[in-house]
Amino acid sequence: MRIALSHPMLVLAGIAIAIVAWAGEPSASRAETPEETGHRIATEARDSLKGFGNFTAGMTMILRNKRGQESKREVRLKVIEVEDDGDRTLFVFDRPRDVKGTAFLVHAHKEEPDEQWLYLPALKRVKRISASNQSASFMGSEFSYEDMGAVEVEKYSHRHLRDEPCGDLECAVLERVPVSKDSGYSRQLIWLDLAELRAMKIEFFDRRDANLKTLIVEDYNQYLDSIWRPSTMTMTNHLTGKSTVMLWTDFEFQTDLDLGDFTKTALKRVR
Repeated sequence: MRIALSHPMLVLAGIAIAIVAWAGEPSASRAETPEETGHRIATEARDSLKGFGNFTAGMTMILRNKRGQESKREVRLKVIEVEDDGDRTLFVFDRPRDVKGTAFLVHAHKEEPDEQWLYLPALKRVKRISASNQSASFMGSEFSYEDMGAVEVEKYSHRHLRDEPCGDLECAVLERVPVSKDSGYSRQLIWLDLAELRAMKIEFFDRRDANLKTLIVEDYNQYLDSIWRPSTMTMTNHLTGKSTVMLWTDFEFQTDLDLGDFTKTALKRVR
C-alpha cells in the first residue's frame, strides 16, 4: 500500500487537486483597500436602515440667523420604501401661516438623480426641482434640496479614512464623493458609530473644497427592535453663521400608506 501511494500519477493528481482548490478560494491574507472598506461600511449602514416599510413623523424646523434670532416651522413627514429603488418622501408644512399647505415630494433613486417636486398652494401649482437646482436652500433652511433626498450608496464613491472616538462611541470616518456633477458638494466626511452604523456627524465641502456645513445627529431612538432614528439634527453653515435644527417626534411605523400617497397629483390634495 505504501508503494501505491507513492505512484507518480497519484502524486501529480494530488498536487493538481490542491492547486485547483487553492485557486478557487479568495486570498485570506489580502487586506481590503480603503475604498473597499468604505464601500462595505457604507453598504452595511444603508442596509441597516431598510425594512421599516413606511412611517410617519412630525418635525419642528428651527431656523436661526447669525444673531441667534429664531423662526419655527411645523412639518409632517411620510416615507415609504420602494423595492429595488430609493424611498419616496413627502413633507407637508402646517405652520406658520405663510407656508401652510406647502408640500415637498421626493422620489429617490439608487443611481439616477432624485425627482423632486414642490407644491405652492398660493399658486396652486406643482414646481419641479431640477437636478441642477437641488443645491439651493430647502424652504429657507441650511439644508439643501439635495440633503433632503435618501442617501444611496451608488451615488457616491467611498473611502475609509480612519477609526476614531466620537463622544462616548467609536466611529468609522468615511469620505464620500458624489458621482453627479450636479451635486453642490465636492465631497463629504461622515462619522458612523461602529456598533450600529448610525450617522453621528457629516461635514459638507463645497465645490471649492471649503468646509461649507456640518450636520450633527443626536438623540437616537430604536424602533421595531432594529430601526434607529434620530430626534435632533443640527445643520450649521460655516460661511453664513446660520443654523437649522430639525426636531423629530411622533414616529409611527407600518401605517396604511401606499404609493398612491406619493404622486404629483396627491401633492395638490395634501391637507
